[in-house]
Amino acid sequence: MFAEERQQLIVGLITASGRASVTDLAERFSITTETVRRDLASLEAAGSVRRVHGGAVSPDRFSTNEESILVRTDQRQPEKTRIAEAALALIPLDRTGSILIDAGSTTEALAELLAARTAATAAISGSAAELVVITHSLPVATKLSREPGIALHLLGGKVRGITQAAVGQSTVEAARRIRPDIAFIGTNGIHAAFGLSTPDPEEAAVKAAFVQSARRIVVLADSSKLDSETLVQFASLKDLDTLITDTKPSQDLADALADAGVEVVVA
Repeated sequence: MFAEERQQLIVGLITASGRASVTDLAERFSITTETVRRDLASLEAAGSVRRVHGGAVSPDRFSTNEESILVRTDQRQPEKTRIAEAALALIPLDRTGSILIDAGSTTEALAELLAARTAATAAISGSAAELVVITHSLPVATKLSREPGIALHLLGGKVRGITQAAVGQSTVEAARRIRPDIAFIGTNGIHAAFGLSTPDPEEAAVKAAFVQSARRIVVLADSSKLDSETLVQFASLKDLDTLITDTKPSQDLADALADAGVEVVVA
């Protein structure tokens, strides 16, 4: 295989999965790691990939890159629905207890499923019991605000337009004063060494407060977030109880999750 042909295939792999490691590429093409690094150097010079520690990622995956919630809601919908369905199974059917739902497109999918289930359950049972749901996300709150089986608590603060979520010191302080049974957390990246991260410092501060406040932490992250690092870390893997995703994590990440005692659910 000519180098140009191999490099085109490497770009295709990285475009499809978001990243690739040097060792995986070496095994796939039966070449040395030194040859892979030369290929990646050439591709980076051409602007086709961006090199990172241990491999390369798509050129648009910068640490501060962040798409709006409106754009992300339309992306990877089948995968996010499967993740949300697995998360919904963790919420008691009897509507007792309290949960926190973070901002994000996958957590928004969870809120939509929860609203539908709550409406169906209330119609059948007629029970007055209410599940306490806490959020700082306007889209999540909108989906849950009309359900009689849900006692909705909306945390206030300055609203970030790109995520439609409240942030700032007042949001962080409110998060520190609660102790929900389960927190369903979204993330822009989850990495073996760097943990969970997000591009915005204010968003990271709120997420960190959620992680420290809840009794159980469940992270909802589709496969595009795996092995990714963005600008600001808000939790380590040891802070997590469960990761729900749509594909098996890479070996490095899987090993790190196992070492941290994190349960991995592939939906």
